[in-house]
Amino acid sequence: MMANSGADEKILSYNDVVLRRSDLDILKGPYYLNDRIIEFYFSYLSSLFPSDDILLVPPSIAFWIKECPDPASLKDFMEPLHLSRRKLILLPINDNSDVCMAEGGSHWSLLAFDRNSNVFVHHDSSSGCMNEYHAKQVYKVTLPYTSSNATYKECPNTPKQVNGYDCGVYVLAIARVICQWYASSGTQDADTLWFSHLEQVTPSAVSVMRNDILGLIKGLMAAPKTLA
Repeated sequence: MMANSGADEKILSYNDVVLRRSDLDILKGPYYLNDRIIEFYFSYLSSLFPSDDILLVPPSIAFWIKECPDPASLKDFMEPLHLSRRKLILLPINDNSDVCMAEGGSHWSLLAFDRNSNVFVHHDSSSGCMNEYHAKQVYKVTLPYTSSNATYKECPNTPKQVNGYDCGVYVLAIARVICQWYASSGTQDADTLWFSHLEQVTPSAVSVMRNDILGLIKGLMAAPKTLA
């Protein structure tokens, strides 16, 4: 547990995400990624692939979609996301079901909606698809807001993690592959989707990506601040 005050020090504000010193320690590993790191990298991907067609949903919002007990307040929450006009939606899935527990859960996976192929695809890097129930819950709640009749499928060839802590990095690596695929040829590959590109997500590539994200954050910390 990183309980000292230095671990809580704010080190970077990127778009709407604030990172703390403890997040650097998490990336140095071997640790399970928290919400902030995933939200940061999703925000970074949104900057790399700026398009109103693409929505990368922050973990806190994906969690509330899954656990919100009140349909009326959920509607008010969902409408600003404009899901009905998005072509690609990426949602990080966590197995936490306790709305009172911040940073809860022990496993991350990724649910991706592609409008062109009319499907939600769940990518789970665990050998037993640990998050299938949670992903299906998000699918059921999200579907009516997409103005589609998209089906749900588990991706059988999702790359598998080889340890107990890299699930979040797999989510980020697969999200990057999907965004790259969509930007280059997404509208032409409705049948095969991005599946053939997943072979680049290997354990060694995931290890490199963990270090690359750490380097990205340090580079942004060192960059000169510009006035808005």
